[in-house]
Amino acid sequence: MDSSENITANPRIAAGAETISTLIERRLSRRGFLGGLAAASALAACATRPEGDAAFAAQEEAGVFRFTELARGLDETHHVAEGYRADLLMRWGDPLWEDSPAFDPLNQSAAAQQRQFGYNNDFIGFVPLDPSEDGSPRGLLCVNHEYTSTNLMFPGVTKGYPATVTREIALTEIAAHGGTIVEIRKGATGWQPVIGSPFNRRIMADTQMDIHGPAAGHPRLRTTDDPSGTLVLGTMNNCAGGITPWGTYLMAEENINGNFLGKLPEGHPEADNHKRMGVPGGWYQWGRHVDRFDVSKEPNEPNRFGWVVEVNIADPTSKPRKRTALGRFKHEGAETVLAPDGRVVAYMGDDQVFDYVYKFVSARAYVPGVTGFEDNLLDEGTLYVARFDADGTLAWLPLVHGQGPLTAENGFHSQADVLIETRRAGDLLGATPMDRPEDVEANPGTGRAYVMLTNNKGRKADDVNDANPRGPNRFGHIIEIVEPGGDFASETSRWEILVKCGDPAVAEVGAVWNPLTTENGWFASPDNCAIDASGRLWVSTDGNDDTGAADGLWALETEGPRRGTGRHFFRVPVGAELCGPRFTADGETLFVAVQHPGDGDGASYEAPTTRWPDFGDASPPRPSVLVITREGGGPIGG
Repeated sequence: MDSSENITANPRIAAGAETISTLIERRLSRRGFLGGLAAASALAACATRPEGDAAFAAQEEAGVFRFTELARGLDETHHVAEGYRADLLMRWGDPLWEDSPAFDPLNQSAAAQQRQFGYNNDFIGFVPLDPSEDGSPRGLLCVNHEYTSTNLMFPGVTKGYPATVTREIALTEIAAHGGTIVEIRKGATGWQPVIGSPFNRRIMADTQMDIHGPAAGHPRLRTTDDPSGTLVLGTMNNCAGGITPWGTYLMAEENINGNFLGKLPEGHPEADNHKRMGVPGGWYQWGRHVDRFDVSKEPNEPNRFGWVVEVNIADPTSKPRKRTALGRFKHEGAETVLAPDGRVVAYMGDDQVFDYVYKFVSARAYVPGVTGFEDNLLDEGTLYVARFDADGTLAWLPLVHGQGPLTAENGFHSQADVLIETRRAGDLLGATPMDRPEDVEANPGTGRAYVMLTNNKGRKADDVNDANPRGPNRFGHIIEIVEPGGDFASETSRWEILVKCGDPAVAEVGAVWNPLTTENGWFASPDNCAIDASGRLWVSTDGNDDTGAADGLWALETEGPRRGTGRHFFRVPVGAELCGPRFTADGETLFVAVQHPGDGDGASYEAPTTRWPDFGDASPPRPSVLVITREGGGPIGG
């Protein structure tokens, strides 16, 4: 989830003694409701709370968050609210096994990186295991590694780039993408990785995996190395993701266009499809060294990316599976929730300006202990794209071959074609073009879901719509979806804007917050979100630095007189964004991912904007996962 505008043709559950089976039983009940709709007039553009007003004081006291708000700021390190601590858990290059090479940034290699924690951590998932023999809580941390920052990772590449990118650098970047599964345990000193755990695993951009679902084996997925169209090497640009009710790890492939070089021959049948996905983006030099990343040599290779990958973390020897039924686009995430009838629903945003919000509804119900990874529950179902109507209704439009314009006359000869070109199918159905839809998180206890819309500086004032009312939209907004009767599988929903982000003290920004929001409580560019153990909404940002302050994590009220009130909890070092907030079920642990620290205009390995978290004179900045706890124990946020 790069903070760029991302225009082309265009990193949970449970701590303690909970096991996977307990997680399944709790999934529908663990999150309490924070819904409710305050009158629109209560949301006013005000930067500070009124003073001396007993009514407002009473409203503030009734809020669901109880912590001293962090001040806005921007410097070389991270900060957390008073009364909390944020400790390093995993850094880029940290070992996963006893034989993992020590981190040596001056002598990096693909072989070393394959045995180490990857780069630019994003999504974080947590699946509990049975306690250790001494009763210590333990679980599996699942972390995406979205992309590599070549200029910050490797010495000596900036001057003379791209010629300075050697084959070994390209292969090291391939190894640094993907994800990490690592066992962690909570001891006397807090959570720590278990080096050498049999569960530990790296998933990389060259890890062998199977293609499943309606597009598997289709001629448009066949390549020289895989004439079957069913076996692909790797996953990459994994942004957010999800943890399924049966305890598997979903990795969402996002900006896959950037990994390709080359040019298609004039009139190639994939030309329009590639253009719609922004292929080739040319962000990396892999195609100079690995033929499959050069579209002039392998024009179908990009069609094998842009999917959701499911990983069976209980079996480190299992091959991940790309679930093509969930569509192909720039997946921000794939959080799942159960409908009342037991069907699995995955909400997904396509992280691109003027693209769409989706949800997938499985054909079959989830049956604990019976259905899940091995019986390919996510291979059958209906993919929908959202149309946000002016009257506050939301129509979920099915992307089904043969229905409406999705026919051979429009180039869709099968459901595989619909899924390979999901974006074009959404175009023809009349879906609502959104302002960079990123994370979408459902609250099972409320029947509501929250859509993070990061920004859209390219939207013109005469091209707004009710769901995207500002043009340009520099600071983003958040939409709340209400599913009728809590039925997440419904084809018709309600929606409204929860907050319009930005500084409410600047009238021309058009921000809308609750008046109780302080000068520290507003934010810009919402990206990821999380629902904690008490059902409260937390929002992380990517682009808040455009307001002069660091990105970070904010608590956001969603109910009652404080609905639309933000409160600042954590901020990242300069150059970084915050990703993947993940709470344990007891609410006492929060994992967060600090991505691309030290980045900025002109930043390089030799001259980063910060050397966080090690701060050695020769230390490069290292993307890292932190674990946040309350001093003295207790739930995060009060």
